[in-house]
Amino acid sequence: HAVRALVRDPARARWLAAGGVELVRGDVRDPPSLRPFAEGADAAIHLVGIIVERGRQTFAAVHVAGTGAVHAAAQAAGVRRFVHMSAVGARPEAKATPYHRTKWQAEELVRDSVLPYVILRPSLINGPENAPIRTLARLHYALPVIPVFGDGRFPTQPVWIDDVALAFALAAERVELTGTFELGGPEVLTYQQFVLAIGRAAGRSRPLVHVPLPVVRAAAAVFDRLGAAAPLTSDQLQMLVEGSATPENAIERVFGIEPLSFEEGLRRFLPFSPPRKNQTRG
Repeated sequence: HAVRALVRDPARARWLAAGGVELVRGDVRDPPSLRPFAEGADAAIHLVGIIVERGRQTFAAVHVAGTGAVHAAAQAAGVRRFVHMSAVGARPEAKATPYHRTKWQAEELVRDSVLPYVILRPSLINGPENAPIRTLARLHYALPVIPVFGDGRFPTQPVWIDDVALAFALAAERVELTGTFELGGPEVLTYQQFVLAIGRAAGRSRPLVHVPLPVVRAAAAVFDRLGAAAPLTSDQLQMLVEGSATPENAIERVFGIEPLSFEEGLRRFLPFSPPRKNQTRG
């Protein structure tokens, strides 16, 4: 298939055009701009999401209304398949964060349609543009010790970005697939193991110091006042402590993808990584 991408600013997406991707200017908050994006497409893959609200870019506007607009445009254009990105932890409970509640509401929009669909829920995605991972790597160069929240035992299951991308491509191509599937890496790590792995991959292992969760929660409550500039929000802390592991990992069972380990992925983009011998994976 040829690939078409909806972008707000084509000038910032020249790297996509250089790879043969057709760029269409538009915005999920502007339904008329979505028509040329959807026309003539066999499948629509909806990846848009935010982790912090900024002005008009609220969770409800982007996750819910934005998904509804893209889905409606796809259905009106006769698109035969809709592949939607959600997240591990999406649920409707009142105690869930607004991020997870709006992710669930978007899933419900997709599920309630006659358009065939696949919903994918990745765990934490490991890759060069993961800001928290890069921040933790920089801290290993800047600090003599690395803070870890609470006991550091909350579970994570990072999944390599290329494995996620392949799962989305397969979901678009394999018309027999339908439903909701969770995607995780090959191992479940505690947050402490996650941080230690980043230090090893960055070539700067550091001792860890555990910061009591009440102290971290108090700091996050103060940071909440900074809005999008906050280094850590209360909701982000809640999601971290809840964990992002999945007992229903479909990446190998359903999609046949042998997932890359967390540390092998880190070594592909973190600086000062020691060379690895006999690494055959491309």
